[in-house]
Amino acid sequence: MSHTRTLRSAVGTVGTVVGDAVSRWAVESQQGARRNAMLASTALASRRREHAEVEDFLASRAPRGAASVERARGEDANRVRDAL
Repeated sequence: MSHTRTLRSAVGTVGTVVGDAVSRWAVESQQGARRNAMLASTALASRRREHAEVEDFLASRAPRGAASVERARGEDANRVRDAL
């Protein structure tokens, strides 16, 4: 009878250890994914801000009503769309 009790105790302990490890892995995995998403979001926001700054700079340098600027923007949009 004591062997059965010892075996049950050992199985219970192993189950607890495995369960704890799986639980820790899930939490750490979620934290890593959240951290990666935050980094990607920050990088994307930075690129958008830089893009807007360049657009503003180019618009301030271009003559009023310049068709070439609008045509260049359209060509850029087409290149981006084709790349997707």
